Amino acid sequence: MPPAHVYGPTAVAVGFARALRAAGVAAGPERVQAFVCALDALGPGRRSDVYWAGRLTLCGSRDDLERYDRVFAAYFAPPQQRRDRVRTPPRPVLRPVSARSGTPAPDAERPHGAPHASPAAAVSTEVLRHRDMAELTASERDQLRRLLAAFELSGEPRRTARLRPARRGGVDPRRTVRELLRHGGEPARLRRRARATKPRRVVLLLDVSGSMDPYAGALLRFAHAAAHGTRARTPTEVFTLGTRLTRVTRQMAHHDPDAALAAVASAVPDLGGGTRLGETLRGFLDRWGRRGVARGAVVVVLSDGWERADPALLAAQMRRLRRLAHRVVWANPRKARPGYEPLAAGMAAALPSVDAFVEGHSLAALERLASVVRGAAHA
Repeated sequence: MPPAHVYGPTAVAVGFARALRAAGVAAGPERVQAFVCALDALGPGRRSDVYWAGRLTLCGSRDDLERYDRVFAAYFAPPQQRRDRVRTPPRPVLRPVSARSGTPAPDAERPHGAPHASPAAAVSTEVLRHRDMAELTASERDQLRRLLAAFELSGEPRRTARLRPARRGGVDPRRTVRELLRHGGEPARLRRRARATKPRRVVLLLDVSGSMDPYAGALLRFAHAAAHGTRARTPTEVFTLGTRLTRVTRQMAHHDPDAALAAVASAVPDLGGGTRLGETLRGFLDRWGRRGVARGAVVVVLSDGWERADPALLAAQMRRLRRLAHRVVWANPRKARPGYEPLAAGMAAALPSVDAFVEGHSLAALERLASVVRGAAHA
């Protein structure tokens, strides 16, 4: 991971755009470039300038505004600030810009008491995105919780049998005839239709054994954001794996992450216990597999791959899972360690049936995982 001093304004802006994409805002390269140019013209010294420059360039729809506010509050807030969102957006302030230099007016011309951005806080947030979650301090964990609360996980889109109006596609006879009748039989524009798309179901299988204890809290919050933030669009199921299988989708329905994690702790009796991945995966497939949530879904296993039981059982169940699921993604927090090789018996047994093997140790790794799940990248 690069040291903190290499993160300039451009790197911080790009990192902020990545956090927005993880929250479901389609902040593409062109919008990011416009954001960087706006910051270059305004200067990143005032919080209201940064806020409005990003809101006007990175948001593309009304639905993006609430997500933008949440990510902005988490990304640019100092570590000791515990508010989860911007309660009131900073007011835009008009200030003169030199026509010759394109630079903002001096500080003396700015209104007294105007809010200032915290470049140091933004840089620390960008550094935090790449830090191992097992090595964070208490204040950094608080900041990570705010960033995870703004997270969003979308399933890979798939075409459905339902048809919807579209600019391109086959001719829609009914709508075309209605258009002709509306114009008295005069020639009218052909109406077209195409197949609608919907996100595939996402299934999260989270290892809560003792070996995963340093990452379990953060990954449970990631699962809460995935299950709660995309509930209206992406069907999401959450299960815990340890010595037994526990479905915690209902517990994750709480709006408050702390209440959700408390409910999960009460419902899961084997938190921090042993690992029987093969047995718990067999239980998942027997009950939720062929006619359940696994068929055609993107299944994500978040585990370090340690297996105390027979690894051959895990290999057989992974083959079953691979035949049912659309894709199987495995996120391992240990993968990021220097010199790591999948030598653990469980991990070695599972890998042949895995479509994507990614890291899961940091916020940046979880953002990468989200892009793999929605089909934007394959590892």
